[in-house]
Parts: sequence; structure tokens; C-alpha cells
Amino acid sequence: MIYGKMWTVVRPQVGIPMFIAGVAIASFSVHLALTLNTTWVKNFLNGGASKAAVSAPAAADTPCGFSTSSCKEKHHV
Repeated sequence: MIYGKMWTVVRPQVGIPMFIAGVAIASFSVHLALTLNTTWVKNFLNGGASKAAVSAPAAADTPCGFSTSSCKEKHHV
């Protein structure tokens, strides 16, 4: 154990609950900050208006369906 000597200064009955409480407080504060400072988290947690994902139609001007210049060069279109 790397920090074995720490328990000679802090008793495990005190140190372990303090560590767990510190992690819980840090986690709560991060989640609270996300909820207060963003709009999408509030909408997600409240079941905001779900919009159907709209995908762009694939370009059919090349055999592979992509309209990038590298694809056009590859297929000589």
C-alpha cells in the first residue's frame, strides 16, 4: 500500500468517511454546475421536446454515395 503510513496520522474510522464524503460533494457540485449552466441538461432531465434526427440525404453523384472530392477523384466522376 503506497499510503500505508497515512493511517498512522488519520484513523481509518475518520479518513474513509471523509474521503467518501469529499467524493460525493465533488460529484454533486459538478452535476449542479452542469444543471445550472447548460440548457440541454435541463431539457434532457425534464424530458424536453424530442426532435426526430434529420439526416442529410446521401449524394448519389458517385458510386460510393459521397460527394467529397477525394471520392470523386477515386471513382473518376
